[in-house]
Amino acid sequence: MMISTKGRYGLRLMLDLATEGGERPVPVKEIAKRQNISEKYLEQIISPLSKAGLVKSIRGAQGGYVLSRSASEITAGDILRAAEGTIAPVECCESGCDHSDGCLTFGLYKKIQDAVDSVVDSTTLADMLRDAGISL
Repeated sequence: MMISTKGRYGLRLMLDLATEGGERPVPVKEIAKRQNISEKYLEQIISPLSKAGLVKSIRGAQGGYVLSRSASEITAGDILRAAEGTIAPVECCESGCDHSDGCLTFGLYKKIQDAVDSVVDSTTLADMLRDAGISL
């Protein structure tokens, strides 16, 4: 499984917002500059994050985005699924297939998915910041 730039940049965007601690709305332009990512691309990524309820938009001259919940309540899995759509290693893990009952490789794919889910669903933004030596 390979995480696309949408997933990687989604994580970076959310970590950037988490470092602000929700104290002020952060414009996408500011995040783009700090993260050295195209502003237009970040706007495409923030939309599904907003639809998933992970960020809130604040309008106005001092507007921007804030996390919708604390950094300790948002997991990497939440972010990756919102940005990527799925993080399953193969399509049949997500939607099944005609061969999954007798498939000799399905068990392996399911184990891979379970391991990835276990890691990303138990790792929060706060954990990632703490692991990087950044305190909130």
